[in-house]
Amino acid sequence: MFLLEAIAPYLDVNQISVLAMFLTFIWLLFSGVPVAYALVGVSLIFTLIAELFLDPSRQLFRDVIEFDRIGIDYRRLGAVGGRIFGGLIQNPVLVALPMFIYMGLMLDQSGVAQRMMHAMQKLFGGLRGGLSLTVLLIGIILAASTGVIGASVTLLGVMALPAMMAQNYSKPIATGTIASAGTLGILIPPSIMLVIMSDQLAISLGDLFMGALFPGLLLGVLYIAFIVIYGLLNPSAMPVPEKTGDVGWPVIKEVLLAVLPPMLLILLVLGSIFAGFATPTEASGLGAAGATALAFANGRLSFKVLKEVGRSTMNSTGYIVGIFLAANFFAFILRRYGGDEIVQALVTGAFDEPYAVILFILFIVFLLGFLLDWIEITLIIMPLMLPIILELGLDIEGFNQVRDPEVVWFAILVAVTLQTSFLTPPVGFALFYLKGVCPPSITLGHIYRGIIPFVLLQLLGLFIVFKFPALVTWLPSVAYGN
Repeated sequence: MFLLEAIAPYLDVNQISVLAMFLTFIWLLFSGVPVAYALVGVSLIFTLIAELFLDPSRQLFRDVIEFDRIGIDYRRLGAVGGRIFGGLIQNPVLVALPMFIYMGLMLDQSGVAQRMMHAMQKLFGGLRGGLSLTVLLIGIILAASTGVIGASVTLLGVMALPAMMAQNYSKPIATGTIASAGTLGILIPPSIMLVIMSDQLAISLGDLFMGALFPGLLLGVLYIAFIVIYGLLNPSAMPVPEKTGDVGWPVIKEVLLAVLPPMLLILLVLGSIFAGFATPTEASGLGAAGATALAFANGRLSFKVLKEVGRSTMNSTGYIVGIFLAANFFAFILRRYGGDEIVQALVTGAFDEPYAVILFILFIVFLLGFLLDWIEITLIIMPLMLPIILELGLDIEGFNQVRDPEVVWFAILVAVTLQTSFLTPPVGFALFYLKGVCPPSITLGHIYRGIIPFVLLQLLGLFIVFKFPALVTWLPSVAYGN
């Protein structure tokens, strides 16, 4: 409120309203109000404010809600319903959302990850940092076959943390490795975040999946390089076990047999998309069926498992879609106040150089990641930033086969930035997922210290993708070129 009073003389009524909407939303979040309720509540409040206190002749919201002598004619809210159910719910791309969630949850129940952990521990357990390398490699494979962050972090924590503690690993390095490996699924396709970005930015989901593959693998390589170098510089943090078994063909064979099933699932989903045999929506169905088949093959499929996975899928999808609808309503009202033009003027007016504008946007997204979940940031910020990106006139040469290459590149930059939101307090969900499965001897302080180098590595990866857009645009270009 003090901020509004200080800057009010320099703003018009619409600018004050837009700023007040954002501040009210943040205040409600910190007050403990659920995100969807906060978004809808703020939208309705500022709709009524416009009707009651602004000039009636402006008619900003006459197609949203209308007053008469009797009261409020709620039938006018049908304009919002038509916008949501006429365009949002009927979008076929969003069908992939529950399918990918189901695939990830079913794969976690299939026992594939436990088998990979057991086999890879034998292969890398005798190396310095071998357990960390095992966690990272499994995290990369799970990321390309699940994409469900909570399940991946929890699963890796339950499987790997006891072994790391028994081998006297440093608590920060153990927890940081697990948390960062588990969050790779939000970037490496198939990713539910990319599904939502595709809808919000009106670009091809196949482009986003292909464009995110190399940046996601780049982060995995950076993590692995860090573990190797850190182990050499600080041996006491990742001691070598006293007893190690011989690594021969039986161990290698066990690893290959453990890795082969999830790799086939990845090939089934991503390969069908990249080869053009299936759309992302169709591939999501293939992935769900493939994960179910893996659970059946491992003897883990039962009515109880199907019931638990189905309920968790419905809960996760309902949570995301609820925020989706609420954020769509919030954005609709914000635009009626001219919020998109106001935000565009503020962002582009701060810098003349187009790439400086992009860096400024990414900096804002990074800061918002400390306070908001990636879903709210994606649904609220991305549609506001799209007109800005389109008007910057970015020229990414040599890859003209990609439709809207600057938007695809920008989306992946934001996706890499948003990955930090899972690791940055106070709203870093991966940190709390991990804390939930940690023994009492591991505190949040250990986890916070452990994620610092991995957040810095994520920012390094972001810089590399920013400097070399071909990491994003090359693979889609090759696919379309063929």
